[in-house]
Amino acid sequence: MKNQHPEEQQLPMLWGHPKGLYYLFFAEMWERFSYYGMRALLVVYMTQQLLYTDKMSFGVYAAYGSLVYVTPMIGGMIADRYLGYRKAIYLGSILMMMGHAMLSIEHPVFFYGALGIVIVGNGFFKPNISSMVGGLYENMNDKREAGFNIFYIGINLGGMIAPLICAWLGIEYGWHYGFGLAGIGMLLGLLTFYGAVKRNVFGKVGLEPQNGASLKKWIFPGALLVTPLFSLIIFYNEIEHYMVWGVLVAFIFFIRHISLRVSKIERQRLWVITYFTVLATFFWAIFEQAGSSLVLFAERNVNLVGMNAAQTNSINSAFIMILAIPFSLLWAFLTKKGKNPASPYKMAFGLVFLGIGYLVFALSAQFADNWARVPMFFLIFGTFIYTVGEMFLSPVGLSKVTELSPMKYAAFIMGIWFLSSFYGHFFAGQLAGLTSVEVEQLWMKEGVWGELIHFVTGLSPDGEGAFAQLYQYAGTYAVFAVFTVIIGVIGLLLAPQVKKFMHGVN
Repeated sequence: MKNQHPEEQQLPMLWGHPKGLYYLFFAEMWERFSYYGMRALLVVYMTQQLLYTDKMSFGVYAAYGSLVYVTPMIGGMIADRYLGYRKAIYLGSILMMMGHAMLSIEHPVFFYGALGIVIVGNGFFKPNISSMVGGLYENMNDKREAGFNIFYIGINLGGMIAPLICAWLGIEYGWHYGFGLAGIGMLLGLLTFYGAVKRNVFGKVGLEPQNGASLKKWIFPGALLVTPLFSLIIFYNEIEHYMVWGVLVAFIFFIRHISLRVSKIERQRLWVITYFTVLATFFWAIFEQAGSSLVLFAERNVNLVGMNAAQTNSINSAFIMILAIPFSLLWAFLTKKGKNPASPYKMAFGLVFLGIGYLVFALSAQFADNWARVPMFFLIFGTFIYTVGEMFLSPVGLSKVTELSPMKYAAFIMGIWFLSSFYGHFFAGQLAGLTSVEVEQLWMKEGVWGELIHFVTGLSPDGEGAFAQLYQYAGTYAVFAVFTVIIGVIGLLLAPQVKKFMHGVN
């Protein structure tokens, strides 16, 4: 596996970072353009075009969103053992382009088939491009976190632009235009990566391992063959909880398998990665309301100005664009001063800020007009606060997973990190269902929770029409806020012990 990681090679540099970082920046930017462009349209497309209920739409969205992040564990393993990062990225890009092309055909069969193909393709792309970034910094750990912050800008540049353009095209001119443009974004990402390989800016990072040649030819057809399985799981999303348990069993098995084959220090660092994955799961379960319940909240109960509900998906990414460089400079400055907080503290603070952001959404109900619509300011300000939380957690997690992982299992463990998004999306779908008025939530009207919700939102559970829906949104977000802040505080209390298991990694 030595050809997966650079030895003491001299990589071409640009502005203090490996030149390959900037190519990966743009490749990831276009891939995220395709993902977020499609994601912005999904729930609105299902409720308006396919005429699904809120509950069914949330179920499909959650199943898709979670499965997109379980396949990276498999794709990372295949890359580590057979393909190498580069070929895995090529394969993932091609599959995702096929999926987006199918989504532009407005028919339920193509809809579910396309989602299945994108899920498989993402499994090959997502962990390996992040591992490529980590490989560039193997001998530059002092710049690793700053590098991942720059890479994170690429992710969110695509995430900011895509909802604005794809959602506008899809809603104004036809769904196939919005989905089709997302596919073009994926093509541009592939071409960017191909150009970087041709210019040899990656050195030896991501080359193909010299083993398993007889199996490599079966990987692409095998990927196509498993696609219908994922399509069926999305269609019958109510059975996805069986897969959730299956993935947990596989996760425990592989973590134990790796633990028995590494040193004591590597084993304890692996435990830290597992702990970070659990914290991130709680984070994404609340955060990923952004693609489901928050979109419908914006459509039904927010006085939107200058954008439609689907386009509000771009607000989070726009704030990341604003915050990424200041955060990168902040971490670098604190590192020089010897005061950069350890990663366990940052992860915990991320959850606290997330909870405060959702508290702002809940408080907005006190300022509702006669039509049960709240000022857009609260949607923007709440998103800003939880975006600060994301900057504490997500790029830091990406960076530390590459630094803490045993080299031999780097891409596979990056896939394990993305399991936090798998579980997060799954639970996000379950939690989004709490915002629906289709099923009465008695716990929101009685006892401690009923009193808390009334105190925060100022609303009565006996409201009708739009006010009944606003009560569901604001009340549920108030509960989310309380639980998330509590988990963040627990994380702060555990941080000193977790830091010991990192053995010098900050």
